[in-house]
Amino acid sequence: MPQPLDAAAVRRWCRIALDTLGRDRAEIDAINVFPVPDADTGTNLYLTMESADRALTAAAQEPGTGTPGPGDAARTMAHGALIGARGNSGTILAQLLRGMAQELAAAPADDTGPEPLRRALRRAATSAYEAVSHPVEGTMLTVAAAAADAADRAPARHPADIAAAACAGARTALAATPGQLDALARAQVVDAGGSGLVTVLDALDAALSGRAPDTLPHHGLGRPAGHRRGTPGDPAAGHPGHEGCAGGGYEVIYLLDARDDAVPALRRTLDALGDSLVIVGGDGLWNVHVHTSRPGPAVEAGIEAGRPHRISITQLTAAAPGTAAPAADRAVVCVMPGDGLAALCAEAGATALTADPARPPATDDLAAAIDRAGSREIVLLPNDGALWHASAAAAEQARQRGVRVAVIPTRSPVQGLAALAVHAAERRFDEDVVAMTSAAGATRFGEVTVAERESWTTVGICQAGDVLGLIDGDVAVIGSATEDVAADLLTRMLSAGGELVTLVLGDDTPAALADRLERQVRRGHLGVDTVVYRGRQAAPLLIGVE
Repeated sequence: MPQPLDAAAVRRWCRIALDTLGRDRAEIDAINVFPVPDADTGTNLYLTMESADRALTAAAQEPGTGTPGPGDAARTMAHGALIGARGNSGTILAQLLRGMAQELAAAPADDTGPEPLRRALRRAATSAYEAVSHPVEGTMLTVAAAAADAADRAPARHPADIAAAACAGARTALAATPGQLDALARAQVVDAGGSGLVTVLDALDAALSGRAPDTLPHHGLGRPAGHRRGTPGDPAAGHPGHEGCAGGGYEVIYLLDARDDAVPALRRTLDALGDSLVIVGGDGLWNVHVHTSRPGPAVEAGIEAGRPHRISITQLTAAAPGTAAPAADRAVVCVMPGDGLAALCAEAGATALTADPARPPATDDLAAAIDRAGSREIVLLPNDGALWHASAAAAEQARQRGVRVAVIPTRSPVQGLAALAVHAAERRFDEDVVAMTSAAGATRFGEVTVAERESWTTVGICQAGDVLGLIDGDVAVIGSATEDVAADLLTRMLSAGGELVTLVLGDDTPAALADRLERQVRRGHLGVDTVVYRGRQAAPLLIGVE
């Protein structure tokens, strides 16, 4: 059923886009050959949308004075994307979102029809072209323009009709990109940035139509074969007069506080220093992106224009083997929901990151933890299914710096503990990862928690305040007493057998509960060992059965 274009729809769009970009990130990275074949377009788009999502989440948690409209939500989304934009594609995406937000915010509050979205898509495409110093056809700019063209032509009674038409037009344009850009034709792929934009538009279509996002919405004609960074004939060779930008060049990105009238001069200066120049933003805040062999002057130009901050300078080519290698050989990075479990992991030699329930770690937090570990080889244990995409993106960032990273898909802290218990740094990396993955996969995980609101579950309706017992993420028990639900949950988990029960008590959970459950195991399951930890996490109890 079509959904209204309101603030909730914008938030839903952002969340779906983040999830699907996380799903498609590696595939988009694999077809990235233009403007630099550095296999990071999907990751950059994901990180940009992650920043947008975090801005919307933070805004929703702030006390407001009224109900926000779609323009307010879109502005928040666009601002989050602007301050967190990564790479050429992410910077363009931020400008597309900004253009849409400007048009949606300008629409009358009572206009719930298709026209505001139609105008927003046109404004997005126009502003993106204006932000890029040397627009190239066959890229995400072309896809954005085609989406706006299709929206302009579509007969529509509802915003969902516009979104569907724009998505269809974008798909058609994406399929044609190899015929517009030689680099894509040689590699036999579609444009990576355009592919990511189709993912974002598909998410908009899903948010407004009420359908689930497509599982395989688009993507490349193949993977680039025999493509190396900086080789002659690569699209990374840059524009004439910018020799060395691809081979040994740098990507320079920074936020800039500057007056709007200072930007044209900055654009001219940076255009002479490099290529892939994109400057997006307005109203005093800008995101500057350029590829150049002279990063110092590129930053100095920003200082002349205003106040640059969040400066990032990244080498576009892979580092030479053996350069800047971390000191240690292998490390494990664990994300844990409480200080107790984090301390336990640290005692075992892992780098621990304590997750705040109100603010789950983002890609940058996970990437920073990987950097702190200071190793050539990293095993990352997210210990939460919701962190999978962010973990994969952080791992990809580390791989581009020459670090070998494996992410084990642990969905619970008890699975992480099981994996950490069998970690052996003296083994070969692949063997260690297999052993840790097997230990995590052989661990069933349960959780006792309290329902925050009335909702449907797999075993019936629960009310706010009910005690819930979950097995492998699904509700299995609903009750009123923590002790009874925990005992029932443990019985169910042990019905399929087990050798070790791990009990992790929450911050306010009495030790008597662990004593009761230990007695239960001894009475009914001879030969099954029990270990108890004080995790200091929010959930009253976590259970693992290996």
